[in-house]
Amino acid sequence: MAAKRAKKKPAPEEFRSDALAQALEKQDIAAVALALRNGTTVVPLVKPGARDNPLDSGEVWTYRDPSSGDLALLLFSDAKNKPENLPPGVGIFSAAWLRSFLGAHPITTVFLDIAGPHPMQASPADLLKALEA
Repeated sequence: MAAKRAKKKPAPEEFRSDALAQALEKQDIAAVALALRNGTTVVPLVKPGARDNPLDSGEVWTYRDPSSGDLALLLFSDAKNKPENLPPGVGIFSAAWLRSFLGAHPITTVFLDIAGPHPMQASPADLLKALEA
């Protein structure tokens, strides 16, 4: 029975960070930093990871501005806040993953809940500082 549960698709409510949603609602930078540092965040995926391989987290979707070439990462407090025009897959990731991803990719800006209800924007440097605090 436990093996069956392990393969069960996560429920939509599991793709949510209440702490991040509350921090974004208040537009409180310190609370956003705390939520990211101690919790999880929802990330859009081009290709979800293989269910039978816990090391495969999937391929993260990023936005490249066609005119400048700048690369943006979109993070969400809830999978329900992800716009429909983005790839349908999502993953839920930790602060350690976010630190690693920002350190390994030339991201120029990070948008949190870009389509609302309480959007916020941050630089990768500011997020990395917050994650290290």
